[in-house]
Amino acid sequence: MGAVIGQVLPLALGVAISPIPIIAAILMLLSPRARVTSVGFLLGWIVGIIAAVTVFTLLSSTVTPTADPDASNPVQGVVQLILGALLIVMAAGRWRRRPKEDEEPDLPKWTKAIDGMGFATALGLAFLLSAINPKNLLLAAGAGVDIGSADLTVAEVIVVIAIFTVIAASTVLVPVVGYLLASTKLRGPLDELKGWLERENTVIMAVLLLFIGVSLIGKGIGSF
Repeated sequence: MGAVIGQVLPLALGVAISPIPIIAAILMLLSPRARVTSVGFLLGWIVGIIAAVTVFTLLSSTVTPTADPDASNPVQGVVQLILGALLIVMAAGRWRRRPKEDEEPDLPKWTKAIDGMGFATALGLAFLLSAINPKNLLLAAGAGVDIGSADLTVAEVIVVIAIFTVIAASTVLVPVVGYLLASTKLRGPLDELKGWLERENTVIMAVLLLFIGVSLIGKGIGSF
């Protein structure tokens, strides 16, 4: 189990270090209905991560049944090579879209409607961002392949998915919980963090996706 946790940690960090959902969470924390929308967003984010990883784990356990860990697994290798290549393509696209020094960062239009969101809307938005967002889907698929193809018991699979989820959700979990405990002290730092993430969003994601894509290609090659 320890080896599988080590394999999925970079993928969990890839989900965690996603500027857009962090910006969305911060905007909700700075909105008039901060406590309602931020909790809904956090719950939706966690449920979406669990759902995506669980689905890909079940699919992987069916398509790539466990075998001798030292034996070649071409199906797993092909899947990882494809996922790695797609992430690298996404990284290149993000890098090309990075704003120039004199340009304003391009954020999704829905960020302007956050002030008017309620609990259910925030929950649904977070679920979409975590479970259906293409980048997160690829990372969840990579984690699911690692978990589903390993020789783990059901209890061990649950533990690995739980660890993956905690790490992947940590960058939304920490500011939301922190704000609920000390809202006054965190407003300034959160606003500064939001500004920095808005400026560096595309560069952060390009570098992150490139790193994880290369890592998946390396694991894919090693599966043959």
